[in-house]
Amino acid sequence: MKSEIKKSSENIPVLKTSKRPVWKRLKSQEFPQLFVWSGLIVLFLFHYLPMFGILMAFKDYSINEGIKGIFTSEWVGLKYFKEFFNDYQFERIIKNTLSISFLKLIFTFPVPILLALMLNEARNKYVKRIVQTTSYFPHFISWVVVVGLVSVFLSTDSGLINNLLLKFGIIKEPLAFMSDPDKFYSLAVLTAMWKEAGWWTIIFLAAISGIDPSQYEAAEMDGAGRLRRIWHITLPAIRGTIIVVLILAIGSLLGGGLVGSNFEQAFLLGNPVNAESSEILQTYAFKMGLAQGRYSYATAIDLLQSIIAVILIFGSNWLAKKTTKTGLF
Repeated sequence: MKSEIKKSSENIPVLKTSKRPVWKRLKSQEFPQLFVWSGLIVLFLFHYLPMFGILMAFKDYSINEGIKGIFTSEWVGLKYFKEFFNDYQFERIIKNTLSISFLKLIFTFPVPILLALMLNEARNKYVKRIVQTTSYFPHFISWVVVVGLVSVFLSTDSGLINNLLLKFGIIKEPLAFMSDPDKFYSLAVLTAMWKEAGWWTIIFLAAISGIDPSQYEAAEMDGAGRLRRIWHITLPAIRGTIIVVLILAIGSLLGGGLVGSNFEQAFLLGNPVNAESSEILQTYAFKMGLAQGRYSYATAIDLLQSIIAVILIFGSNWLAKKTTKTGLF
């Protein structure tokens, strides 16, 4: 939008806007507008419009009724929520979901921060680029491929890990990594760490790159060593970024969005033998919905998960603002 500055009688600059019609301004911005509206349409169609499906959690919906059935089915209130709470698998599913998510948060979340600090301190730019590229590359690998690689490496017949452990006499017989329920939590944490740590390192490296170099120079002149510079300059400078990412990670606890997808990982690594540890909210809802056709029941489970996620985000944001004066909103 064009504008011009004119002098008033008191010699004070006054901003005068042009009276171009809206349609002319939109026409002059046709290509940027095309990109913006395309994104908004996709967002509406695939994120907001499907939210009408939430009604299925409170209705006795059948797939035979089609889309119309979402609005015309019999209203049953909290029937399916109560059914899930009384399900004999409820405690085990909640335990697995929370355990895997908290273990990922505790052991996986600090890794990108440490990796970013180490890369920032690296002096050899070629080594720095190689480490950074190889660390975030696994993020682009599908969980299907990752689980396939893990299965090959951990196989009891010809797996590399079992062969090495047997060769060095650490074990006497191959370990069933993929079918032992007691090993599933560790397997989930380690694979998520390997796949996602490098990707989140990029965010912390970007935050570190915004620090004024003169602060490091002044600290070095005062005799501060590398560890002191990290502790007193780098970490306080990226504290806001760490808190924001932590709040998002806590909000994604039940879905694992920020520290590795719980659903894809549990669905592909899980099997009938280790189901005692691998069955989580997402896989259970998936099986109830698509495998058994109980869409209302599955919707109720997913809605419950979303409500808890919202509570966790607002709660962690409130706690962060109370303790550190920094929050997501």
